[in-house]
Amino acid sequence: MSKNDRFVTRRGDKWAVVAPHAKRASAITDTQAAAEKRAKQIVGNAGGGEVRIQGRDHRFRDSDTVAPGNDPASSKDRKH
Repeated sequence: MSKNDRFVTRRGDKWAVVAPHAKRASAITDTQAAAEKRAKQIVGNAGGGEVRIQGRDHRFRDSDTVAPGNDPASSKDRKH
């Protein structure tokens, strides 16, 4: 697990973007989609890594590898 990785998790009625072992969230949003988008921006700007998305049942439902933000090559991930 990289320091650049982020988790999208539910916090009450909001969604949080959280780094591994962090005490505070990197971002709080109203929707899961907005949190996922923000997490990918953060990870891309930090040099790339993984974004893991947690569902409402607190189980991880998806993950996505994000390339560095300054990488001119497009991502090979075709899911998103």
